[in-house]
Amino acid sequence: MSEPRYSPSLGRTLVLTEVRGYLRRSHARGLAAFVAVAYALGSMVLGGMLVLARYPGGYSFLVLRGNALGLQPWNYPGILIEAPWGFVVLPFAATLSMIVVSVGVGLGMTVAVLLSVHLIRARRAGAGRTAASGAIAGLTPAMIALVTLGACCSTTAAATAGVGLVAQASGSSTTNLLLNNWYLGLFQVVVVYVALIAQEMLLSLYGTLFAAGDPGFARSAAAPPPRPIDRRALATGALRIALVAAGVTWVLTAFADWTTVSPGAAGLGVWFNWVLEHWLVGGFAVFAALAPESARASLLSRASSVQHRAIPASLLIGAWTLGGWVPPPLAGMGVEGFGNELLGLLGAPATFGAVAPVFGAGWTLGFQWAFQYLLLAGFAGWVALRPRAVLGWLAGPSGTGLREAAVADLAGHSSSAASVGR
Repeated sequence: MSEPRYSPSLGRTLVLTEVRGYLRRSHARGLAAFVAVAYALGSMVLGGMLVLARYPGGYSFLVLRGNALGLQPWNYPGILIEAPWGFVVLPFAATLSMIVVSVGVGLGMTVAVLLSVHLIRARRAGAGRTAASGAIAGLTPAMIALVTLGACCSTTAAATAGVGLVAQASGSSTTNLLLNNWYLGLFQVVVVYVALIAQEMLLSLYGTLFAAGDPGFARSAAAPPPRPIDRRALATGALRIALVAAGVTWVLTAFADWTTVSPGAAGLGVWFNWVLEHWLVGGFAVFAALAPESARASLLSRASSVQHRAIPASLLIGAWTLGGWVPPPLAGMGVEGFGNELLGLLGAPATFGAVAPVFGAGWTLGFQWAFQYLLLAGFAGWVALRPRAVLGWLAGPSGTGLREAAVADLAGHSSSAASVGR
């Protein structure tokens, strides 16, 4: 008889129950607050929100409600504080995103510190390897946030080099993102939150291994010991990481388009591109990579209903338009894929459906085509056709009947999966 699968609820994962509980049991909430404040101050200094200098005069406090030209409304209402030691500028959207990112970095960095301390104390080889993995995962939110440190709250053109990285991942330009700095804050908030979810899942899986030696972990018999790392585990791990990275950046690329195209003025084809190709295909890739069992259940639990047949069908359409080619009328309306951009790079005319890619020939375009187009399109297409097999392989063989279900689906013996694929 197979062991029951350990599958924490999606709701508990989204609110970071394990991370918050671990910090509470470790009495480390003060350390998390200190790290968050330190990151916020560093981000403000680097982003131009906090300037330390000598100024004549006393203190003043102003509430800015807008500007005469009506530009950048997301910055208002804002606060301007002047003092003899410098000044503080607090635009609305930038300040809000900075607070959220700082809290996320405080949580992730503190977990990394606690697990690292446990690693130093633990002398057993098995426990040490697990703690090392946990420390790396704990550092992930901080490392991601440090890449764009100061970008979310930049009020001047003197932003970090990470803005250029965000621009390349989003198919935009550095100048455009500096003018529309609300997107930089959104980008940081999303990627740090996704990293925290990954950290939450790691703590959920490895909590029982540390229960005997680390007071921060609750004692529970729900989670089975992790299976040894083999080639399949490495392959599924690499694929899940690639899906998360490609999916998050691809979803956010649609929001980057809003900096140049007004959502209210966008046509039907552009909205099709945003909803199906970006949000559905990219979002489902992130969902499946982080919680493959939940994604599998969402597709197969009600395979006979119309709404659960529409999801695979929509994934298949989005996969084809993203990874394939669409005819000229649709390409001119904003619905375009890899084949259309390839023709555009080769110099084909628009009558063939050619669309000029955002980037020129180079590694940036190669990354976009390989990960954001072909990988996401291929994954969405296979999930639409064989959800039980693909998501079962992605989740691993730890569940009851999962391997048998995947083999049955590949052999065509699963009628429910076949109805979903159609």
